[in-house]
Parts: sequence; structure tokens; C-alpha cells
Amino acid sequence: MSDTQAQFSVLKQTADPVVADAIARLIETGEDHELNRINVLDFSKRNGLDEERVISGFLHASRLGLFDLSWNVLCPGCGGVLDAHSTLKSLRHDDYHCGLCACGYEASVDEQVEVAFTVSPRIRHIAAHDPATLPLWEYFKQVFWSSGVDFNKESFESLTDEVTLDALELPAGEKAQLSLQLPPQFVIVFEPVTHSAQFIDVRGEPTRERQQLSLIYNKAHAPVGTMVMRPGPLRLSLDNQAGVRVLPTVFIAAEALHQLIGKRKPFLTAKRMLSNQTFRDVFKADNLNIDQRLKITSLTFLFTDLKGSTALYERVGDLAAFDLVRAHFHALLEIISSEKGAVVKTIGDAVMATFIRPEHAIVAGLRMRAAMDALNAERGTDDLLVKIGIHEGPCLAVMLNERQDYFGQTVNIAARVQSLSTSQEIHITGPVIEAPAVAALLDKEAIKPIQKQAALRGIADKIVVYQIT
Repeated sequence: MSDTQAQFSVLKQTADPVVADAIARLIETGEDHELNRINVLDFSKRNGLDEERVISGFLHASRLGLFDLSWNVLCPGCGGVLDAHSTLKSLRHDDYHCGLCACGYEASVDEQVEVAFTVSPRIRHIAAHDPATLPLWEYFKQVFWSSGVDFNKESFESLTDEVTLDALELPAGEKAQLSLQLPPQFVIVFEPVTHSAQFIDVRGEPTRERQQLSLIYNKAHAPVGTMVMRPGPLRLSLDNQAGVRVLPTVFIAAEALHQLIGKRKPFLTAKRMLSNQTFRDVFKADNLNIDQRLKITSLTFLFTDLKGSTALYERVGDLAAFDLVRAHFHALLEIISSEKGAVVKTIGDAVMATFIRPEHAIVAGLRMRAAMDALNAERGTDDLLVKIGIHEGPCLAVMLNERQDYFGQTVNIAARVQSLSTSQEIHITGPVIEAPAVAALLDKEAIKPIQKQAALRGIADKIVVYQIT
């Protein structure tokens, strides 16, 4: 058996076998571009597979060496990849700059960091492993733009034909000249390898005199500048001092360009990855550095605690209580994982979990209550009563006590809201109940939450909470 066959054999044991087979087919028969920066959500949709199982399958495949995982910082404006990292530890919390959009962005992990998978060169060599050999437009598609930009054949043809005045592959150390006819529109000379851009505001009376513009490319990211020119002929002189091949391209920055690169499809975000149980279990070493602080603008936290656990140990004895508590943990952790959540940590008899969307946390909370009722019914007791609190808001992803954790007032409030419960109530906050999908879910289940004001320890003002009994 070859090494690759052995890896696939292990993958079938650790991941969903159907997903493992789909991954094997992709590696064996997929075109080169299909194996570079794979958008796993798009892969799930095209193959009719469950997203969570596909994410888990690709993570296990990466751990086995079939794929290389990358964390790509994206420009929210154009969808370009501003920086690509092989590990989460490399992500910076300071600004990234997009030359094409002339904007700086802080790398929030919500929608600005894409997680993608590329086949390992040890498994199969593809063109993107040598990006300097890719044709110009393939470089744009496979290296500059992210897997979330939704190009089809027709839209890409219109990009190359309708919104591009000219484009050129310029080897290292060489010079070239382009002769252009400037239209009375905004024009961008953009170079995707060095992320350099020169804006030209073309306006005024047309001229027949040839205008001149010289651009030098080097390893330093040149500042983005804007100059005014008149409609008419332009000689564009280009000097490549960057030490690598560059790809200067002249775009007409009109509505057609914005529409083409504005078409997006869902992709796997770093936020979703951080709240994926398989990632937390399998990639423990690829977590944050101790001094990293990654901003998340919205995350849902669910806290649970077992009511009266001390009295339970006293009443039934250590051994019986331990079995009960272990059964309770097993049920809770299984529910969290199946509802697209991840366990951050357990503290005594309590659980802290995260979910990407508040409705997933609500469903998990309702299922947890039902699971405790079922466990109690099996044993003919009412010993297992779980208090649950759910809150949503901004936070920081950090490292605490050698594990990836979360910090901020959102976390504090979620923990305090859980403590409001006296029995099996679920307490949720305004941001949770105001989510449209949560309102629809509660309406469907005929659940009418009770609104009340609560004082939370360590929180200055009372907050409005909603009790689900």
C-alpha cells in the first residue's frame, strides 16, 4: 500500500467515509485550479454533502498531510487576498492594506479571514504551487482573489475584455511600454504581485498629445497615488525592479468592475473555524500565540451549569454522582458539536461553548434540556437540572492558560446570565432574541419568553433578559 493510500485509509476511519471518498476523487480527478484554495462550503454544496462533515473531513485530511491549510486575510471591498498565512499564529491584529481599493483594514476574523485548503505538493503537484508560472489571469483568479469571489466563465471573460484596457507579464529586471487610449473614466494600473496601484482620474477635454506615465515596481509596497490626466493617448513606461515577475494590469474602475468582483459566495471564515470542534480537538498546536488578540465582531456564547451538584454528590455518593455528571457532559458535548458549536472549556460541572449564530445556540439549549429530562427519566430521578445562559456580541480571541479562549464583556455577561437560572430555565439576552432566525424559531416552537430586568454581578447597569421556561 502506498503512503497516499494509507492516508486515505486512515481518513476513512477518522472522517465521514462519504466525505473521504469525495476528497479522494477530488485529488485524483480534479483540475489543478480546483485543488488550490478549496472553498469547502462550495465543495459541500456542489457534492450535496453536509458542511460540518466536510469541514471536519478536510481538517482530518490536512492533519494527515493531504492538504495545506491557509488563513487568508481578505479585503472586504474587492475580495483580494492581502496576506496568506500557513498558521493562525501568523495573523496580525494591526491593519492590512489593499492597493486596489486604497484602504486599510483591521483583520477581523468574522468575514475578513478565509480558511482554505490546497492539495499538498507531496500528494499532487499543481500549477499554483509555482504561482510565478501561472498565466496572468490565472494568477488573478487563483492567487489574488479569494475563493469567495464568484467568477463564472462569462463574468471572467467580461473582466478580461470589457473592463481591462491592457495587461502585461513583465519578467524581473525588464522594462516595457504600453500604448493606451484613456477613456474619460477612472482608471487603475494595478499590480497584484506587489499589490501596487496607480490611480488615474481621467477628465477634462480630450487631447491628441501623447501623455507620459512611468511606474517602477520594487519589493517595497509603493504608496497608492492618484493623478489627473485627460482623455487621449498615454505611453505607460514600466520598470520591474521587484526581483520577481510582475503583472501590471490597467482596469477601468467603473460599475462593471464593481459588479464583477462584488459577486460573492459563502466561504469558511476563521470565526467559524475557531468555533469548530474538530479544529479545536485536532489542531491544538495551531492556536493563537500568547500575545495575539484577534477581534471578532459577533459571536454567541452559551454557558451551562449543573444545579445543586454539591448536594448531588452528598446525596447519592461520589461514584453514582460521577456517573451522572459524566453522562450529562457526554450529552451536552454531543449536542454542542451537532449544532455547529464548539466547547471552549469545562469548569467543574459547567460548560462554556461558542456558536457562530444565536439560533444554533438556542436549538442546542432546548435540546440540552430535553436530554437532561431523558437522562432523569431513565434513572427515575430529577437530579440533572441544567441552568443555561446565552448572549451574543463582540469579543477577542485570545490564549488563556495554554488554550484558545475568548475575552471581553460579552463573555462576562453570558456567564452572569446563566447564573440567573434557578432550575432548568434558559436565559437569553436582547441581541439573541432580536436575531430574525431566533424569533422565527421561538414562534415555530410556540415559546413565549418572559421579559425581565436583571442585575448582573460585575455589570454596572441592569440589563433586559428573557426567560424561557
